[in-house]
Amino acid sequence: MSSFWAALGLAAAAIPWAEDDPVDGTGANRFHGGEAFHLEVSKRFKKKVKMLSSVVARRLVSGVCQAAMRPAFAGLVSSRGYRGDTADDTRGDLIEIPLPPWDERPGEAIDIKKRRLLYESRKRGMLENCILLSLFAKRYLNTMTASQLHQYDRLINEPSNDWDIYYWATEAQPTPEVYQGEIMDMLQEFTKNRDQEQRLDAPSLEYLEKESQ
Repeated sequence: MSSFWAALGLAAAAIPWAEDDPVDGTGANRFHGGEAFHLEVSKRFKKKVKMLSSVVARRLVSGVCQAAMRPAFAGLVSSRGYRGDTADDTRGDLIEIPLPPWDERPGEAIDIKKRRLLYESRKRGMLENCILLSLFAKRYLNTMTASQLHQYDRLINEPSNDWDIYYWATEAQPTPEVYQGEIMDMLQEFTKNRDQEQRLDAPSLEYLEKESQ
């Protein structure tokens, strides 16, 4: 606390005084070198400190009020993801945003579906899934059957939270029955990375040109 008042005193002392100093007709300070001068300086110093103290006090009270109100508003803020981002998150502060139902697109051509799923595998809500799903799509997407494409489409597009997909793929959380199947088994096995591949970024799309040749 003493350091606070010391800093406050230094700040007040640094405020210019010259323009307020009383001067006589010659422009000289009337109190310079006398007892009255020191009394005047002391009075003005106390006035400056009082002004600074008032400003600091207002800011402190404002900060305390904001800090006290923040938890009350935190529960009202909608969020699509877990704030903890951990597998054992209790989700106590999570508010699910209702999303439109997943569109199965039954009339979509297979080649169009594969292109769409390739794009959606690369553009995720979190970097971990961008890397994992884009590499998975590079290896398996072009060889998937119509049934597997349907499963994969549902898996990466129906859940409202990308962390769920990541936790299921890494087996940090149990996979809901609706998403269990060939694709989830393939994704979980792929995630184990038994060959210890270097997976630092999404793959370049140059491989598509090679496959089309």
